[in-house]
Amino acid sequence: IHFDHRLALTSIAGGIHGLRLNPGNIRDADKVREVVKAAKEREISIRIGVNEGSLPPIRALADGELPPSKESRMVDAGLWEIGILEEMGFEDIKMSLKAFDVPTMVAAYREMAKRVDYPLHLGVTEAGTPGAGTVRSAVGIGLLLAEGIGDTIRVSLAADPEEELPVCWDILKSLNIRMRGPTIIACPTCGRIEVDLIPLAKKIEETFKSIGKPITVAVMGCVVNGPGESQDADIGLAAGKGRGAIFRKGVVVRTVAESEFMSALLQEGAKVIKERYGETIDVSAFDGGETAPADDDELIALTPVEASETLPGRASRRK
Repeated sequence: IHFDHRLALTSIAGGIHGLRLNPGNIRDADKVREVVKAAKEREISIRIGVNEGSLPPIRALADGELPPSKESRMVDAGLWEIGILEEMGFEDIKMSLKAFDVPTMVAAYREMAKRVDYPLHLGVTEAGTPGAGTVRSAVGIGLLLAEGIGDTIRVSLAADPEEELPVCWDILKSLNIRMRGPTIIACPTCGRIEVDLIPLAKKIEETFKSIGKPITVAVMGCVVNGPGESQDADIGLAAGKGRGAIFRKGVVVRTVAESEFMSALLQEGAKVIKERYGETIDVSAFDGGETAPADDDELIALTPVEASETLPGRASRRK
């Protein structure tokens, strides 16, 4: 809610489940109290959403006094509103301090994490188009999550909102906080490569995405460094001219012809999924119906894109 607190009151009366207030443009403490009173009665949480684009005006400065940094202004705006809410005994609070500039955003969250213990909602505001915006969001959000700061995240891109969700998942996966779908390790190619690796890697990624289970798959362009560089992968391919090595956790388990790269990876992947999740997949459903099943158990097709039921861990709570 921006500018007019009456919009918040109307939303609460209409049955909204959560509310975001901007402390930068609703500056009348009594109006904030009206909203807090109504939210408390309905047991509705409030996110104090600070944004660098709508901060309170800078106070008058003394002669020679330098203006405060943007991150300190962001923190001060959030603390001002937290004070009002706590004064009224309201603690169902979460915080966000969003900025386009990554160093500003990171500094603001770091400082707020020292000052309060409310959940922090991380985001880089107006991050940009999918390419640059993905990188900007990953750097800002990833830095904080790696330090144990942050409880929820939002990636904001100038794109269809559906494009934002995979970026969120990839950030979480990259830090081993939460896994969903496959993680693909793929080499950048070099002078040793003797196979058209890039389209192969893309095909393997899309195929395992359609299966949907968390599994790490390596697609390497040679047998020199392939198994060693990706020894933590659940399964992998070290591709050579006409033939390739299939490995699990860095150990070669079989060699296959180039025409069998996909089917062999699927079969090994099916074994991992069976061992880890207790589910058997019909690999022929994902390989054009040409591949023999990995075993004789009852076959089922997995629903695409399933989240991991057992999370491998999350960033530690901020100190």
